[in-house]
Amino acid sequence: MNITSSKLIRWAGLSAMVGGSLFVAIQPIHPPETLASVTTSTWASVHYVGFAMCLFTLLGITGIYARQAEKVGWLGLVGFLALGLMWTITAAFQFTEAFILPLIATDAPKFVAGVVGIPSGSSSEVSIGLLPIMYSLASVLYLVGGVLLGIATFRAGVLPRWAGAALAVGTVAPLAFSLLPHEFLRVAAVPFGLALVALGYVLWSEQRGHAAQPVSTTGRAQLRQAAAE
Repeated sequence: MNITSSKLIRWAGLSAMVGGSLFVAIQPIHPPETLASVTTSTWASVHYVGFAMCLFTLLGITGIYARQAEKVGWLGLVGFLALGLMWTITAAFQFTEAFILPLIATDAPKFVAGVVGIPSGSSSEVSIGLLPIMYSLASVLYLVGGVLLGIATFRAGVLPRWAGAALAVGTVAPLAFSLLPHEFLRVAAVPFGLALVALGYVLWSEQRGHAAQPVSTTGRAQLRQAAAE
């Protein structure tokens, strides 16, 4: 069971590295959030990658929490649950933007324009239901979850404290650009992705190191004795 858990956490670390890297990579190439962009190949590619990013990140933060669950307490649990719900909502948005909006852009252009305008705060000419509320909820969960999990990681000391601090600081970095145009917020989101990569690397390298440790002399003797019995 210990070997299995170690491998799962190691793969979760790799997932965090992939998710964080994709998060960083799509920020500068994301097309403008306009109706004209929805039917382009760039839009489709970015949101296919975005959906995969959400899945990798969900696995990654699960491993980050699992590795230190006994030490981070309720603060870490709340942060993990908030981030998990945020990335679940984001995955739903990414799926919709990748697979649904391009199909209905011609038949329902006002609805599509309203949906893609949510991140920039543009008003919609038609009703788009609870989608703006869900997007705002995801934004709040992102801030709360990232800061709490980062602080809990720093306090727990199981993983490097600098990695926990990087997660907390990277989460709130976009607030410094909140008065600038929306496209600048994408660049400001890069520190969160880098922090996720760093935490993932710590998990991956840590578990790899454990797996590479040779069995001690005492351990070998115990194994021989068990085999003889």
